[in-house]
Order: sequence, then C-alpha cells, then structure tokens
Amino acid sequence: MTMLSAAMTFFLVMDPLGNVPLFLAALRKTAPERRQWVILRECLIALAIMVTFLFVGRFFLELLHIENASLQAAGGVILMLIAVRMIFPTPERPLHEPMTHDEPFIVPLAVPYVAGPSLLAVEVVLVSQNPSGWPIFLGALIAAWLVGTLILYSSGFLRRAVGERALIAVERLMGMILVVLGVQMLFDGIDTFFTS
Repeated sequence: MTMLSAAMTFFLVMDPLGNVPLFLAALRKTAPERRQWVILRECLIALAIMVTFLFVGRFFLELLHIENASLQAAGGVILMLIAVRMIFPTPERPLHEPMTHDEPFIVPLAVPYVAGPSLLAVEVVLVSQNPSGWPIFLGALIAAWLVGTLILYSSGFLRRAVGERALIAVERLMGMILVVLGVQMLFDGIDTFFTS
C-alpha cells in the first residue's frame, strides 16, 4: 500500500467532516475564545494516541496469536460497519455523548471522535500486513491527521460556509468509498486464508 492510499484510508476512517457537527455540539458550552485551543489540544492528544497504537498494537495481536488473514477480514468487516453507519445513521445510536462540563478533555473529542477504535483497528491491520512499512504508515497517519485537524480547526467556518446538509452529503460519499475499501480488505483476508 502506498503512502497516498494509506493516508486516504486513515482520513476516511477518521471522518473529520462527519466530526464537525459533533465537535461543535461538544464545544457549545466552551468559551468562544477557548474553542480553537481546545480543538488543537484534543487533536494533538489524538495524534499521540494514534502514533503509540501504530507501534504497540501489533504486539497485542502477536500476544493473542491472531493471524494476518483473520485481521484483514475483521478489518474489512469493521470498515463496512463504519461505512454503513456513516451512510445510514440511526437516532438510536447517536455518535455524540452527553457533556457534563464546559470544556471536554480527551473524551469525547480526542477519543473516540478522532482516535476512535475503528481507526486504531485499521492501523493494526495495515501494520500487521506489512511490518517493515511502518514509516509509510506513520507518514500517512500524520498527513491524514494534518488535513483532519485543519478541517476540525475551521469547523465553525465550514458549517457557516457550506451548511450542515453539504457536510452530511460529503460524509455519505466518504461512507460509500469506505464500503468498497472494506469489501476489498475482506476479500483479501479470505484469499490469504485459503492460499496460505
């Protein structure tokens, strides 16, 4: 996998455009002059978590004796479930969490909105498939994070400029692309299982 395709995969799973309304809702009680700083701080915390998991996640799998074929297939299923939820959201499973204080810290902005379990799982799948390619995945992760952080940092402007409906439409489109990626990963896992 090239750095560009890995970065695109990370970006799609990170779903910063879909997170814009969630960030704005979570920060509605935060003082306006603090919002940009909080977004930047939370994105930096998320990056630290994602980079850490990029290096240590594979060792957990080795400890559990999970094979690459199983991981590929599971990664494909996870991506498809994420994509279906992006395309067909339900009111019974909202993505936002109730806020009990004025300024969120780590939860829910850094985790799970940016560094969610789905993104961490995709990291592990990619690194397990190609352990020596970790520099490519690290570069791809940082690139996807940079673009995502820029989008989230300008979340207030984006909502005013394009509106909620346009953001939702883009999220649906990203979900459809993720479906294709998930199916491909599932097929690759099945193929690896039967040919190994």
